[in-house]
Amino acid sequence: MRELGDLVVDLSTRGDRATAVYRALLDAVRGGRLEPGERLPPTRALATDLGVSRTTVATAYDRLVAEGFLTARVGAGTFVADAARPVRPPRRGTDLAPRPDWHRQPHPTSGSTPKPAHDLRVGIPDARLFPFDTWRRLVTAELRVGAHDLGVYADPAGYPPLRAAIARQLALSRGVTARSDEVLVTYGTQQALDLVTRVLVGPGDVVAIEEPGYPLARDVFASYGAKVVPVRVDLEGLVVDDIPASTRLVFTTPSHQFPTGPPLSLDRRRALLDFAGRHRCAVVEDDYDSEFRFTERPLETLHSMDDSGRVLYLGTFSKSLVPGLRFGYLVAPEPLQAALRAALQLSVGYIDVPEQAALARFLEDGLFARHLRRARSAYAERRELVLEAVHGPLARHLELVPCQAGLHVTTLLRDQTADDTAIARRAAELGIAVEPLSQYSTSGEPRGIVMGYGAAEPGSITPGLARLAQLLDEALSTPAHLPR
Repeated sequence: MRELGDLVVDLSTRGDRATAVYRALLDAVRGGRLEPGERLPPTRALATDLGVSRTTVATAYDRLVAEGFLTARVGAGTFVADAARPVRPPRRGTDLAPRPDWHRQPHPTSGSTPKPAHDLRVGIPDARLFPFDTWRRLVTAELRVGAHDLGVYADPAGYPPLRAAIARQLALSRGVTARSDEVLVTYGTQQALDLVTRVLVGPGDVVAIEEPGYPLARDVFASYGAKVVPVRVDLEGLVVDDIPASTRLVFTTPSHQFPTGPPLSLDRRRALLDFAGRHRCAVVEDDYDSEFRFTERPLETLHSMDDSGRVLYLGTFSKSLVPGLRFGYLVAPEPLQAALRAALQLSVGYIDVPEQAALARFLEDGLFARHLRRARSAYAERRELVLEAVHGPLARHLELVPCQAGLHVTTLLRDQTADDTAIARRAAELGIAVEPLSQYSTSGEPRGIVMGYGAAEPGSITPGLARLAQLLDEALSTPAHLPR
């Protein structure tokens, strides 16, 4: 039974109070706030809540029962009648409208669909590998009475011990040298990008992004009115010579180009930093899944090579832990810190201290490193299964883009006239979730198939890709390819 103490009844005007209670209850039923079959409180209880006599409420109940909106059951109470369906009045028109750039639809998130039989979606780690029992103990300990002063708003830049732990982790694993006060904790990569754009990019400013590249980054920049310019990538990464001289900010994924895979070569890294210095622009380095490398060690980060303070380094724990824990970080030069903190204050106001404290313990106690070793081993086995299929039954139609890291593999269609979107759509109908490479570029080129293995059941990979090979044989063996 729902409490109705907050039922809005206007008793300020002259007139019958029973009628006022009747109209309030009738509006609640018609508006759907009281649902069919829902039990109403006894007349005495509701009269006490409303400050009226019991007779007043009983009169209103009786009238609604007589009209068929309520039903009285002896010994059980008064209920909203099953036939009393809500009547929702049409909303009046409005002249409110979003800015024109908000009519675009954002890139769909991979978590918005049910898990397919052969789950080769991109960017999803395996939640079964995450030590939930350990995490639960850490969070519970941080929630104990007196562990933190939850009666005040905490620093929006993040829990200080966590910022220090992230700084130490980055120094050891990625060679990123940063003080803890240069680290800001964010709710994933998306918030970090939003903060950087708020602080550095104005309407009409040129932002250069990789093509193909990360669509949600493109959407963030465009939402602030930036002029987003796609810059092609090749097997050495971003083609620096193609970046416009008027660029205000460059967004790049140099350790593992998203989505194609190759790292930015050392010569290109030096050229990009030289460009940023000459043209006084910022470089945002998204190091989104560098924890998962399977052969040689990665090249130095742009941040570690930067002597002029133009690189903003960001990363996320969503790939290494689980996406539901929205932890990310942003390492920014000191001159931007005050503005970024102000933007954080405006966007989130305060932080969830217990969960950030739990992550600090997870890092400091070596639990994160232990989890990474286990996850890296599991993903390496799945990656090998994907590569066996790419070099085997898929080789007739797909060419591998060399890559030594991450949670996905990218391939190019040998026939670039083939429609990768139609192929991915047909594969989905067969229970095989892969992604078309063309969806990551504004031009729709190049065309290929991107296959993730983070969330895949190991036993489903080989049969799923065998079915994909059969689909490609059937679709591409005739001149008429699958229609869009």
